[in-house]
Amino acid sequence: MDGLILTPLKQIYNPKGDIFHAMKKSDVGFDGFGEAYFSTINQDDVKGWKKHTKMTLNLVVPVGEIEFIVYNDKIKEFFSIKLSQNNYQRLTVKPGLWMAFRGLCKQNILLNLASIEHNQSEAINVDLGEIKYEW
Repeated sequence: MDGLILTPLKQIYNPKGDIFHAMKKSDVGFDGFGEAYFSTINQDDVKGWKKHTKMTLNLVVPVGEIEFIVYNDKIKEFFSIKLSQNNYQRLTVKPGLWMAFRGLCKQNILLNLASIEHNQSEAINVDLGEIKYEW
């Protein structure tokens, strides 16, 4: 889908604790840095739908498993991916696409490396029922 980039990420295993790469400024998908934050989502809960008008999202799931659904309302197309330690990739979502996500494990944490600082006025939120998707 246009506006999405999926990037495989390195995991470096160490007997004292593993290292999980997220992003370097030289990576494809890096569109500046505004803020980084972690978000949790409970098992079987869904957050969304949200569309950013300026922010590029760079989403990584180091703990648990999260299903991301991206919707392009211009061409009526959905994209779905489950990210986890076993499918350790970064999902880059450019502005203008709708996104929702669901927690699949008991504990789920995502990291967003956002291109700009959070600004409530640059995002549009709608109820889950507004965009029809079979979870």
